[in-house]
Amino acid sequence: MKFDFSDADATVAIGGDLTFTDHIAFLDVMTRLLGTATTPIVIDVSQLGFIDSAGLGMLLIIRDEAGKANRRVILRHPRGQVKRMFDVTKFDVLFMVET
Repeated sequence: MKFDFSDADATVAIGGDLTFTDHIAFLDVMTRLLGTATTPIVIDVSQLGFIDSAGLGMLLIIRDEAGKANRRVILRHPRGQVKRMFDVTKFDVLFMVET
């Protein structure tokens, strides 16, 4: 997993793969995003090539944590396998998904 934060706001671009092996790095990303005051939290997944069930679970965790602070999470521009996974799991019901 590669990630790039956008200045001081709550936006991050994630690239590569998001799998179980990325959970420690993702916790750092989540902590940083939740530490900002900006709402909503935006996760740009346009450069994410692959996501597994653990990766989906990590997104659900950040959604739950953001919800505790009355913040929402937007998933931006899913493509390919990631978009198919979001479609199959109905992530558009749980998140705002921008295409």
